[in-house]
Amino acid sequence: MKTPGLRIRQPKARGEWAELRFITRAIELKFRVSKPWGETGPYDCIVDHRGRLSRVQVKCTCKKRLQSYVCSVSNNRGPYSPRDIDFVAALIIPTETWYLLPIAILGRSFDVWLTPQRKNSRYAEFQEAWHLLKR
Repeated sequence: MKTPGLRIRQPKARGEWAELRFITRAIELKFRVSKPWGETGPYDCIVDHRGRLSRVQVKCTCKKRLQSYVCSVSNNRGPYSPRDIDFVAALIIPTETWYLLPIAILGRSFDVWLTPQRKNSRYAEFQEAWHLLKR
């Protein structure tokens, strides 16, 4: 059976679905999650772990190129900035794999190539790295 998110064709609806998946997973892992009102802020959620707040932008992808999945880590104004967010949470829909990417490691990147099946890939240490939200 295909992952449910693959059946969502409209990008905005698929993004909203990914946000709900992120919030659900974070709550399951005992984080507190807040969702800002409206859509004008640069982040989708605030994750609270014992008073430490992290601003998270949720992204998702099913775009495969060679052995990797390409995920946008930018918005219509360009790459995200540490002034605006702390993490990009990227969901690879076909493999149901999360990457928790600190904004500091992304630099001025517009896209990242994520390869969940390779343990030595560039972003492997951030695969399912929910513990980073506790620091």
